[in-house]
This record gives sequence, structure tokens and C-alpha cells, in this order.
Amino acid sequence: MAASTSRLAAQRLLLPWTGRLARGCAPGSRCLHVGTGRFRPTKAATKVVLNVPETKVSPLENGLQVASEDSGLSTCTVGLWIDAGSRYENEKNNGTAHFLEHMAFKARSTLTLLYILFQGTKKRSQLDLELEIENMGAHLNAYTSREQTVYYAKAFSKDLPRAVEILADIIQNSTLGEAEIERERGVILREMQEVETNLQEVVFDYLHATAYQNTALGRTILGPTENIKSINRNDLVEYITTHYKGPRMVLAAAGGVCHDELLDLAKSHFGSLPCAPEGGLPALPPCSFTGSEIRIRDDKMPLAHIAVSVEAAGWCHPDTIPLMVANTLIGNWDRSLGGGVNLSSKLAQVACHGNLCHSFQSFNTCYTDTGLWGLYMVCEPSTIQDMVHSVQREWIRLCTSVSESEVARAKNLLKTNMLLQLDGSTPICEDIGRQMLCYKRRIPIPELEARIEAIDAQTLRDVCTKYIYDKRPAVAAIGPIEQLPEYNRICSGMSWSRA
Repeated sequence: MAASTSRLAAQRLLLPWTGRLARGCAPGSRCLHVGTGRFRPTKAATKVVLNVPETKVSPLENGLQVASEDSGLSTCTVGLWIDAGSRYENEKNNGTAHFLEHMAFKARSTLTLLYILFQGTKKRSQLDLELEIENMGAHLNAYTSREQTVYYAKAFSKDLPRAVEILADIIQNSTLGEAEIERERGVILREMQEVETNLQEVVFDYLHATAYQNTALGRTILGPTENIKSINRNDLVEYITTHYKGPRMVLAAAGGVCHDELLDLAKSHFGSLPCAPEGGLPALPPCSFTGSEIRIRDDKMPLAHIAVSVEAAGWCHPDTIPLMVANTLIGNWDRSLGGGVNLSSKLAQVACHGNLCHSFQSFNTCYTDTGLWGLYMVCEPSTIQDMVHSVQREWIRLCTSVSESEVARAKNLLKTNMLLQLDGSTPICEDIGRQMLCYKRRIPIPELEARIEAIDAQTLRDVCTKYIYDKRPAVAAIGPIEQLPEYNRICSGMSWSRA
């Protein structure tokens, strides 16, 4: 919040003085011309230093990185970020990473009641573990993505040692009993049924399947049903032995955290984790992008759900920041938003004025060496063709005629969104862990702002042309999609006459 407060203070310094207009300027003031013969004096903005705590990083001998940010809060979030997700699986064991995360602990909800079930460890029974967490007033959870697995705990700062010890116990000493495996097998199968009702999740799974055909990124995080039914204890133990290594882990913490204390706790509880083997860690499997489509027509559905994407850049690529700005410039919209023709996004203005869709959302999904940049839309059957045409026309405009004022607005919005997301110890901890795995360091906010500020309209046009012009996109569509243009016609909309 300190960063946000400083940013607001800087904005206030730059606001024009709202008093009576003067014909001249006081010494030491700047004059802003606001009309014929009228000037408004303002004080020169002073340099603002962001009051952001330092992110301290220390490595252990086994390669595990310990990173923390101490903001002096009474609560803290500590977690283990592991460079191991569904991308490191094969066709036979796809779903193992998510299954293993479920075996450790997973939040469950029943109507309005939220509770957490844990698997027992060699030190604690399941009941003892649940009672200990409840008595601490802590919250534990975990999630799996295509490239990362995360286990984290939010607790009072005074309980940091216990939280770290519990995380270490769960990750290193889980019993992986047959009864627990069978229980989680049923839970995951039910979760898969729930996911199938979320059409946005389904569309993005299909988008990955067609964009990264026959590669690890093309497989789902949960895995196919036949794999879930066949995964056994040996599969889980093998996955842990292969991927849960010190160099692939980051112990991150934020809130009321003393870095030296966290480092001592890491040495005590995670110092015995294995280092990289002599042959090195398993290589990241390459995933090539394929322009293609998946169409699942169902005329009984009321709305069509469509995602169109081109291949984007990975986390560390210099084009990632311009693509983030372009993504912010396109923005998102749904019918519940007001504004009409006064919306900042040109595509939102067109969609609102022409009633072309129920909602759309621009996305920029990054992975280590590749990514997906595109747009997800929900349309009525009769407006699909016009909406797709409007999207591609807006993409063309990004490559040819986007203005400096639009880019400046998108840059400011991107910086604002990034700062607003760092609200609380949990999102800050997540930001630290993710950046440490992706960049091997945490990028300071001033550096990130400088990188964003360095982008101008010409840079954005060049980068968008590089990734959009004459490219074959990946398309995934579900629902009443009879009016969706055929794939070759969509591809032809990705190129235009260049002067």
C-alpha cells in the first residue's frame, strides 16, 4: 500500500492548481496555457521516492532461493514456489502434479462453509494437523499451473516458524497412503466435472490443445480421466523425486517477516532437500505453436464462446512488456459496464455501439519460452462474424495507426493495475515467488515502470506487427458457431495491404 500511497501523492503534485487564474506566473512555478491570455501556475513536481520495502534474496547450499519483503504487518504469507507443473509431465503421467498438490492439502467449499482437509504426515495425523491450523487461525492452500506448483500459508507473523515447519512437513513427509489416494482420486474426478461447466476454462484448454499440439503445453492441468483413474503411489513418489529439487524451489514470504529468521527456518526445514543431480535437472520440453482451430458446434447453447490467439513471447523476452501494454489497450468489456461511446477502449466502443457481444477479454498468457496473446469473447450467434471482424480490424489498427495518447493511457493503466494487485501480503508473496522462478530475481517497481514508460507508439506498432501481421492464429470455439468465419478467412484477416 505504501507504493500506492506514494503514487497518489505524486499524482496530486502534478494536478493543476484549481484557484483563480492568473495572468502571470509566480517565480519558481510552471505555467500551463489553458486559453487565450489565461495561465494556471503549478508548483514543479518534486521527485517522489517509492516507499517500497526491499526484497531480500538468499540462496541455500542446495540451490533453494529464500526471498522476502518485510512490510511490518502483523500477518504474513509464506509459500513454496516450485518450478514443476503439468508441462513437465508426459502423456502417461499427465495430471500427476495436480494430483500431488491435492494429496498435500486442498481447500474445499460446501455452500458457504470453507474448510481445509489435509493428508496426514509422518509427524502429524490428519486430525492433529487440522486442529493445529485451526488453533493458529491460519489459512493454507495450494494450486497448480502449467509451469508451477505452489503451496502457501497465511498466518500471524508470530506464527511464521510454525507455518514454515508445517509447509516443510506436508511437502517432505506426506504419507501418500492408499486410502488418501483413493479419496483424492474421487475428489479430482468430481472437480473435473465442475470444470467442464466453466466454459471459459474449457475454451482455454481447447485453445492450448490446438495451439500446442502434441506438446506438454497442449495437455490439461488436471489430466485425462483415464490417467486420474490409474495414477498410483509410485507415480507420485517418482514425480517428487524427479522434480522437487532445491534449485527448482523458492521459499517466498511477505508481510511481517524478518529475512534472517526466514533464512534460518529455511536452512533448518528445507536444507535437506536434494540438490540437482550430476546430469542436471530435466530439460524443459520444447513446445511449438501451431496455427489451427478446434470447433465444437452445439446449437442448443444460447451463446458462443470463442478464443482467438497468436503466439506471443515468453517471460524474459524484451517484447513481453510491449505486448502487455497492447493487451491493456484492448482491455475488456461486458454489458454490465456503462460508458457507451465514451469508453477508453476502441473495441469496447464498437462492441457496445453495435451490440456485438455480451463480453470480451483480452489476454496475454506467458510461459518460459512462449505465450498466447489474444482475445476471448462471448457472443450471440448472429453477431459472431461482425465481432471477429471488429477484433481483427482493431488488431490491424494496433499495427498501423495506434496513437501516442492511446499508448500513454494504456501504460498508465498497466502501471496502476500492477500496483493495485500488490495489495496485501498474499499477492505480494505470490509476485515474489513467481518472479523469482521466471526471472531469477524480483524486478523492482521503479525498473518495471521505467521499462513500461520507455514504450512509445512506434515501438508498439512494430512489436504488434511482428506478432500479428500475416500470422496463422489458434482458434477455439464452442456453442452455436455456424456464423464463425472459416479458418482460412480468419487467417486472411491477419494480413492487409502495407503502404
